This record gives sequence, C-alpha cells and structure tokens, in this order.
Amino acid sequence: MSVRDPYSGTEQELRERLRALTDEVQRNELLLKKTQEREVELLRAHSLGELFHRVVSGLRDAYGLDLVTLSLFDPQHELRHLSGTENLSSAVIEEVRFVDAVSPLAPLLAQFDRPWLGPYNPADHDLLVPPTLKSGSVALIPLPRDNRAIGVVAFGSRDTQRFTGDLAADFLAHLGKVVAISLENAVNRARLVRSGVTDFLTGWHNRRYFHNRLREELARAERTEKALSCLMIDIDHFKEINDRFGHLAGDEALKEVARRAEGEIRAGDTGARFGGDEFAILLAGAEATNALKLAERIHHAVGTTPIRVHGGAHVTVTLSLGVATAKPQPRSHDYKALAERLIAEADAALYRAKSAGRNRVEISTHVIG
Repeated sequence: MSVRDPYSGTEQELRERLRALTDEVQRNELLLKKTQEREVELLRAHSLGELFHRVVSGLRDAYGLDLVTLSLFDPQHELRHLSGTENLSSAVIEEVRFVDAVSPLAPLLAQFDRPWLGPYNPADHDLLVPPTLKSGSVALIPLPRDNRAIGVVAFGSRDTQRFTGDLAADFLAHLGKVVAISLENAVNRARLVRSGVTDFLTGWHNRRYFHNRLREELARAERTEKALSCLMIDIDHFKEINDRFGHLAGDEALKEVARRAEGEIRAGDTGARFGGDEFAILLAGAEATNALKLAERIHHAVGTTPIRVHGGAHVTVTLSLGVATAKPQPRSHDYKALAERLIAEADAALYRAKSAGRNRVEISTHVIG
C-alpha cells in the first residue's frame, strides 16, 4: 500500500511558480535589453525625420505593436516648419501629428507625468489613435520636459490584454523621457541647418521646403477631413523695376512684398519664394472661399501703397495671384502626386490672371481630391 506524500502537491506548485517567475524574469530581461537598444537608436537620431521614423516604425516593429503614433505640442508651428526641410516617409507623415495644445489629446492623462494603460476608447483616443485600430488596448506615454508634457506617444494593440491598468509602466515612463530628450536634440540640429531651406533675401522658405511641407499638410488634411489651399503669386512686370531702378531696387521690392504678404497670413501658413519674382503660400485648413479672401487681402496690401526702393523712388507694385484647393479623400496616400496636381492647378489659375491683364486674383473651380 502506497502512502501519498503530503508535500508533493506543494512542491509541484512551488516548481511551477518558480518556473513562471523564471520565465517572467527572462521576458523582463529581454524587454529591458530591447528597450535599451531602442533608446540608443532614438538618442542617435541625427534629424527630426530619422527620429520620427524610429519612433513610429522602429518602436512598432520592435515591440510587435499594431500601431505607434507621435503627437507633438507645436503652438508656434516651429516643429512643422523644421520637419518641412526633410523628405519624410509616408508612414511618418501619417503617424506624426502636430497639435496646438496637449490637453485635448488625452483626458485620461490628467497630470501628464505617468503613462496611462487601458482599453481603447474611440471617444477618448480619436485624436491620438487612428480609427483603424477599432478595438484593443493602448498605452499613452507622455513626453516630459521642463515640468510639462511636450507630446504623447501612443502604443496601440488589437490585443485587449496587451496594455492594462495593473501593468507596471516604469519602463514606458522612462521611454517617454528618452523620446523627449531625443526630440530636443533633433530640434536643435534642425535649427542649425534651417538656413539651408530659407531664402536669404526675403527670409521666407525656399521651394524645396515648400514641397516637403505640402506633402505633410496633405496627409494632415486627409486625417482631419479639412481642405488645404495653395496660392501662387507673381509680381507684375518685375523686370521693369530691375531695368528702371536697378537690381538693388528689385531686391527691396521683393523683400517688401514678402513682408506685406506675411502680415496677412496666419502663423500656421507656409510661405515660400519659388524663385525670381514668384511666391507660394500654403494655407492649412482653408476652404477655397477663405483662400480667395486671403489672396485678395494680399493683393490689396501690396498694391495700394507704393514701395520705397533704392535711390528714394516709390514704385507701385501689383500682383497676379492664382488660388487652388485640395480636399484629399480618405486613404489617398499618394501625397506627392496630389501635391503636384495642387501646385499645377494654382499655377494654371495664376496663368489665367496674367493672361487676363495681370493685377488680379483668379481661383480654380476644381477641387483636387
């Protein structure tokens, strides 16, 4: 007759618990190693575009997530302007958002000092997480800097148990600090190279910057379901100013036209000198009627008061302007083609203005979609 060992069940339970603890330690060690590797990559990013890619694509792939988005506090639109110097990938354009205020992004992040983990709720997370997630769980990671949040990284998973409130979030909090430091480093580098995308004469951006910025704003317009308008501007008979008063006078006329036009546009709008006597302005969130009103204000601001140029002469400068509007359809994605079509449509409207006698505004009736 065999006698049952009264401790055998307890030993078995202890072995299973020890095995579970060992597995958990190994998983944590692997997670720590992976996190450290990602942090080094983030800190080594040499540009905003590279950093954005390592956050939204690198972290998504490293942690096996369904999506990662990056929302950045940008009330003065500096980040938008700085990132416009770079040729961003489609993934970055879609998943990096610039906002004027942090608080509306995530009501659940009351103090913005700790990550929030829990179920995905479209009503709370629609500004942070695209609706393609539909259901699952999210981790909202604040980016702390100087006792405030400068943005939020959102991790999304279709697994409802991937991010729950009872999970330890220390490593996520640390990751948020690393992203914030990396962002500050990348911004400082971008400021150093900004002169390479700025027109030295007018202080406006150049054509390269404008094209890059246009792709980003088209992606944003698609997400927000808002319109985006483009103004093309040409100084009428500019060659006559150079021929009559000299090139210094022409330069002064260009600078004053840019100054007066800049006085009419919003902080979030993007102006660029396309070259010669041609300018372009990108109007985020502007319908055709609003863009037309702005074009008419610029036309009036430049043309009604003569410009004092080199030698003391006063020159009346008039403008021809073309206006076009785009409203990207959901999941358009071919932002380069959309950008080319929008510029071409605005250019065609400008050509009509010049053909009709100059000193006027023409608007395209065709909305790019």
